[in-house]
Order: sequence, then structure tokens, then C-alpha cells
Amino acid sequence: MRLLQDSIDYAEGRILQPDFDERYRLFQDGARNEGLLGFVAGMLEIKFNFAADAGRRYLEEHPDAGAEGLLAHIDSLSHDARYLVAPGERPGRYSLIRGRAEKMIWLERVLQERIDIDDPEEAAQRIAASPEAWALLAADPEGQMILRAAQLQKRSARLAALRKVAEDEAATELDLQRALEGQYWIFGGRFVGEAAQRRLVPGDEIDIPLIRGDGSLHIVELKRAMSMTGALVKRHRGAWVPTAHVHDAVGQAVNYLVGLDEDRRRIFEDFSIETRRASAIVLIGHPALQPDVPEQEINEALRTFNTHVNRVEVITYKELIDNAERSLGGSV
Repeated sequence: MRLLQDSIDYAEGRILQPDFDERYRLFQDGARNEGLLGFVAGMLEIKFNFAADAGRRYLEEHPDAGAEGLLAHIDSLSHDARYLVAPGERPGRYSLIRGRAEKMIWLERVLQERIDIDDPEEAAQRIAASPEAWALLAADPEGQMILRAAQLQKRSARLAALRKVAEDEAATELDLQRALEGQYWIFGGRFVGEAAQRRLVPGDEIDIPLIRGDGSLHIVELKRAMSMTGALVKRHRGAWVPTAHVHDAVGQAVNYLVGLDEDRRRIFEDFSIETRRASAIVLIGHPALQPDVPEQEINEALRTFNTHVNRVEVITYKELIDNAERSLGGSV
């Protein structure tokens, strides 16, 4: 099972060839690649020497600095090293500019999330390498407004496409998943991204694994929207309550959370994802499935149900999209 999953990850680019060859050595008669070992050892030697020299220089300039200050300095250098530059007037020499990483990462995110561009990291490096371009971009308030407008326009278009899929009576769970990929912002500002690994527990594959700001996992379980067979709510003793379709979906999400809890140590060691505080959201159905029931009644029934379920929230696709639209200021 692990070989099959690693093969899939290799084919999809989540595992690099040197790692895959080293793990399985399928075509090397079981012999390790000593060249790779020597290469890694050499790189580690260079990195440790650089860290030691940088640490000594820092302590000479800051004799009162403690261990925490020294480690913070080394850590910041590691981030700045990603944006090394080669000055044209000094052939064969390279410059590591202090404090560039934070600006570069901000610029990369701007280009990645707000403007359609092939390689945002390359563009960010090219722009930030030019002091004139960086100064204009950072200092121009109107430029910031344009970038913000571009982000809103892009998100509005993606949200409109998602609404179209959610209202399609033939749309499958896979169609909905594709429409939601890369749009973690739709679920609210508490999420900072999506995890690359969806299979954290053997036998379970999470539809959308979101990462909260504290590093913990929040899973999204997708069910059908307008193509759902059956109702969302039913009448019971004078009140609207969720049907078995909703209960089954919640039970599936709970099973995922149990597996994540039981395997949390290995998951954290392998993927640096905290699953002990994991939670879940179940996306299911659309109010238009039951035109005879007011949309507000369906939402209220699900909200009442959510207050009695620990760590799992149920919401319709329409309510999710409406909430996201409001976060954009109604620009869709």
C-alpha cells in the first residue's frame, strides 16, 4: 500500500526522483547511491560552516545576544538565502540581502493570488531584484488598490464558477471538488492554505485538507449538491430535522477524525500536520432540492443540529457560497 501511494505521489510530483529511488532502489540491485550521500554530506558541511561563520559575526556585533537571538538570526538568514542575488558589477560574487525574504514572500503571494501569471516566484524575484520597481510597487497606494481589485475580480470569477457547478443537477462530487480546489479562502479567514497530502491515514482520503493558522487540520467532506438523491431535512414532531443523508455524511467525517486522532503522532512526524485538534465541515445539498421548504428553515435546522455535534459542522453549498460572496462585498 505504501509503495502504491508513493508511486502515485511520485507521478503527481509530491515525491522527487532521488527520494523515490533511495526508498525503493528498484533498478540499482539494492545498492545505495553513494554519490547522493556524498552530495548531501558536502552540502551539509557548507551549510553548517556558513551558519557557524554567520553566528560568530553576529555575536561579535551583538555580544549581549542570547541563544534565542542567535537562533532567530540564523533562521532569518535561511529565509533570505532563498532570494540570493548576483550583482552584475561583481562577477563570481553573490549577495544575501538581509530582510529581503519577508518582502519577497509578500510580493510572491500578491502575484500568485491576485494576478494571473505563469511563475509568481520568478516574477517576484525579478521585480524585487530591481530597487526602482520595488520602490514603486511598495510606495504607490493606487497600485495597492489595483492589486486588491485584481484579487477580488479573480475570486469573484472563481466563486461564480463554483455556484454554477453547485446548481448543476448533473454535477458530481468530483466536479465540486475541482471547482473548490485552491479556494481555501471561501471557508473563512482562519485558514492559511491546503495540505498537499490528502491520504494521511491508510484507507482514508480527505476531499479537501485545510490548514488553520495554528497548524492544525480541518477536513472538508464533500457530498453532492443539486444532484443529491433525497432530501436534506424532514418534518419530525413539528420541527425540521436533518435526514439520514446528513447523519451518514457526519458519521463518515467522524470516522475520519477518529483515524486522525489515533494516528496523530505518525502524521505529525511524517507531514508536520497537527491532527489532535482536527475538525471537519460537511458540504452537502442545496436548498433548491426542497422548494417547498423555506431556505431559512433548512439553514436553521442544520445550525441547530451543528450545536449538538462536536467537531463537525454541516452546511449547504449555497450557504457557503453566499457567505463567501458577502466576504467579497457582494461583488459577484
